[in-house]
Amino acid sequence: MSEFSRMPKSYRVRTELESLLAELHEGDQLPSERDLAVRCGVARETVRQALRELLVEGRIRRKGRGTVVSRPKMVQPLSLRSYTEGALRFGRTPGRLLVSWTDIPADADLAHDLAVAPGDLVMHLERVLLADGERIGLESTWMPLPRFAFLRDTYDPSTSLYTATRASGVVYVSATERIETMLASPREAALLECTTALPMLLLHRRSIDAEGIPIERVRSLYRGDRIAFQATLRDY
Repeated sequence: MSEFSRMPKSYRVRTELESLLAELHEGDQLPSERDLAVRCGVARETVRQALRELLVEGRIRRKGRGTVVSRPKMVQPLSLRSYTEGALRFGRTPGRLLVSWTDIPADADLAHDLAVAPGDLVMHLERVLLADGERIGLESTWMPLPRFAFLRDTYDPSTSLYTATRASGVVYVSATERIETMLASPREAALLECTTALPMLLLHRRSIDAEGIPIERVRSLYRGDRIAFQATLRDY
């Protein structure tokens, strides 16, 4: 009996797939589940599970009835700068699709985060985030309406809101951000063109200006198979 055949079946399939991926390039097609099962001497369900893991990791993607090698995940720095700057730094073309742009009364939590009175009108902007035309995130932004109502006449929602806000003279000084994992709702999955079983990265952010006044509250939901986050830490 060979060393390879004595390996656990799941490890055997994963080893075989890793070897294949090392030889292939972005867009190349993988063998079928049946061919991989024969190649590794395992059941198709064992192959299917290994492929599901690689899909979640963003190493492969579905194309028609087959599976192809995916491009690497986009690595987004955790910083005060915009999504646009992070995408461009990674060599990707950023974009946004407007889902909705409405004015809503602030509930107690939103009023607290934006330092407004409960019931005050708040601008709510929801957009799908794109990288090279691929849907990778869903972003909701809330901003005090009296301060930012001018954006209705001047801002193109397919561009960077951070850049437009800074151009008006607002200075971003600090932000509090929390990251957690979750699964998308059916609506969110439809907007991101993925399944509800795909793990997501959820970011909550509250940004402050130079006077200590809240600028925005942001909820960003990212596909876990298409993006990762990176932070630079220092010991002061």
